Amino acid sequence: MDSNNLDNYCIETTQSEPDLLIELVEKTYSDMGYPNKLSGKTIGRTLKLLARIAQPKRALEIGMFTGYSALSIAEGMPNDSELICCETNPRAIEFAQSFFDRSAHGKKIKPIFGPALDTIKSLEGEFDFVFIDADKRNYLNYYEAVLPLVRSGGLIIIDNSLWQGRVLAPKENSDIAVNQVNRLIAQDKRVENVHLNVRDGLNIVVKH
Repeated sequence: MDSNNLDNYCIETTQSEPDLLIELVEKTYSDMGYPNKLSGKTIGRTLKLLARIAQPKRALEIGMFTGYSALSIAEGMPNDSELICCETNPRAIEFAQSFFDRSAHGKKIKPIFGPALDTIKSLEGEFDFVFIDADKRNYLNYYEAVLPLVRSGGLIIIDNSLWQGRVLAPKENSDIAVNQVNRLIAQDKRVENVHLNVRDGLNIVVKH
């Protein structure tokens, strides 16, 4: 059984993204460095579907990059909702905003420049939905910082949770941090989770 062929089959049999997101992907690859930071179709459509199911009124994204995942999440959110996005790259924010301005869902998205842990400290009130996809060395810190802000029944979704397989033999600080948060979540009585082998790993967590 060829896992690459199965991955491609799943991508082919998942409904397509809006044309604007396809354009965003193409322009990210042509104009921005590190385009592999993009979440991709499978993760993007999963985020949109989870948001459609959860109907979050207030959501948080840690690590926005060029806005692909933000637009995917916002697409599934109610019209009167808000998605706060933390991002440290001003060029990425400017790039993403140019696409938010062209989307019917862009008005839901509020990018905030600066280190995410500082931004989180400044936020008040509860969140229904959190997506973590930023620097891996801080994954455990992000999880512990957002958990108190998530309402009971709210979602925390962690991307790149398999970290290209490095979690199996962690050596670098980033490998160790991703493995630590996965191990913690599996034993954390404050939540329940399922860890999925989708793309580069998706850890889906619900707060009790």
